[in-house]
Amino acid sequence: MPELPEVETTRRGIAPTIVGETVRRVIVRNRHLRHPVSASLARQLPGKCINAVKRRGKYLLLETGDGTVIVHLGMSGSLRIVADTAPPGKHDHVDIEFNNGHCLRLHDPRRFGLLLWTCADPLRHPLLRDIGMEPLTDGFSGDLLYEKSRGRRVAVKQFIMNANILAGVGNIYANEALFAAGIHPLRPAGRISRQRYHRLAHSIRQVLTAAIEQGGTTLRDFVNGEGKPGYFRQHLHVYDKGGLPCLDCSTPIRHISQGQRSTYYCGRCQH
Repeated sequence: MPELPEVETTRRGIAPTIVGETVRRVIVRNRHLRHPVSASLARQLPGKCINAVKRRGKYLLLETGDGTVIVHLGMSGSLRIVADTAPPGKHDHVDIEFNNGHCLRLHDPRRFGLLLWTCADPLRHPLLRDIGMEPLTDGFSGDLLYEKSRGRRVAVKQFIMNANILAGVGNIYANEALFAAGIHPLRPAGRISRQRYHRLAHSIRQVLTAAIEQGGTTLRDFVNGEGKPGYFRQHLHVYDKGGLPCLDCSTPIRHISQGQRSTYYCGRCQH
């Protein structure tokens, strides 16, 4: 599933081409995604100018003066900039065509994504209103994590992946951030000190920033707005490396299932 770095990479990739441009038409080939594509999208969006492309958690917001397109890439989706004359493929479900000849194309083989239109404040939409702190903003800190974790028995990995606590930290980067901070993923969130949460907050920010700079992680079929893959997989320390030697101490990386997600950690470096 595309995580925060992949979504931010997509935002940065498509924004220069579509911000300031006017939508000519919208083509919906298959509206049966995780949430049906808004029936009003093809009527409301043409003629409107895209003023900004923003991100909230793992959601993209295409803002106009009169409304917002909310996009989620689901499990395998991507947004790509193509020419409006480019023939669609089997899983190209929605095209947003612009007057400049470009097309923003939603490609989603598993159809777990969504593309919705709202005229209300998108941040108050039921899908977005309860999302937690953005980890790349100035307000994010170890103090925040420490205060939110008090009294919680849930494992720290599941704690930082809770979207109501922290926006957009998915499985790959939770594994990597916990390794960088030296924290065992099964340790109860409420039993971690403030000092260690400062280290974890720094690691989360550092890992996410590095992934964005590398264009995200290609584990299955993620590509950015230009159709290019991400390269952060080359810099992963523990994720998907079960049985391989830890890069820091040579102890074999352990692999367990945690909350129906794969967890990778070093039993010596993380405690």
